[in-house]
Amino acid sequence: MRHKKGFNHLGRTSSHRKAMLANMASSLIMHKRIETTVAKAKALRSYVEPLITKSKVDSTHSRRIVFSYLQNKESVTILFREVATKVGSRPGGYTRILRKGNRQGDNAEMAIIELVDFFDHDVAKETTTKRKSTRRGRGAKKTETVEAKHEAIENNDSVETDETAETAE
Repeated sequence: MRHKKGFNHLGRTSSHRKAMLANMASSLIMHKRIETTVAKAKALRSYVEPLITKSKVDSTHSRRIVFSYLQNKESVTILFREVATKVGSRPGGYTRILRKGNRQGDNAEMAIIELVDFFDHDVAKETTTKRKSTRRGRGAKKTETVEAKHEAIENNDSVETDETAETAE
């Protein structure tokens, strides 16, 4: 039985899980948004948020602690320079998970995990600005085709009358 197990093992060994979360965390910090499965996004959230909290205090000690988790100098630098300055006043909740739907190959539930202060999502703005466009070009095509049919019918009638005239002669 799996009672009181603290976190999702994600079907991996502990070393594989640690390496995967470190790579995903550095990708999230560098690109500010990544696409993954919902289970990995939830595991990544609990992995990254304490690191972002540590990055608010820019000291050698906190840099070394964060580097021990991320193992990537570039992402540590970006975390302390860009991300920490943006989230300095936020008391937590630095990431957002947006569900996307299911992946086509294996039907896995996909999500986008992103840093909150780098992307603004206002649902009200999106719904008011988007309008469904009507397709008006179809009516013109129908009338053209109808006119072409009438012309073809008239031409066929005149051709038939010519043929009937020739046979009569």
